[in-house]
Amino acid sequence: MCKTITMTIQTFEEMKVWQKAKELSIITYKIFSTSKDYGFRDQIQRAAVSVMNNIAEGFERKGNKELSRFLYISKGSCGEVRSMLQLGLELEYISKNDFNHMHSLSIEISKMLAGFIRAL
Repeated sequence: MCKTITMTIQTFEEMKVWQKAKELSIITYKIFSTSKDYGFRDQIQRAAVSVMNNIAEGFERKGNKELSRFLYISKGSCGEVRSMLQLGLELEYISKNDFNHMHSLSIEISKMLAGFIRAL
């Protein structure tokens, strides 16, 4: 792990990107909790949780190479969330306002992940 990162961050819970990913997961669970399309609901919830969990798992591996690999997986899951959001909007499973909020949050997370990967 980068020396500058390990000096300031001791746990993945301290990472702003993980906190944002957790927020995305919570919002996803709340918005889609009543969806009757169980396959859709399960897929988007799993993708959202994958974003935060891969950040955590990569951090706990304690090596730049492993962390980078898991951050790429997390970034991919973030793209999956956005793809599912587009489908959810078209199927009218989500309001335009909720879509906009979740979409912009996922873009922010993707940018943070890209920056983190570059820093490694």
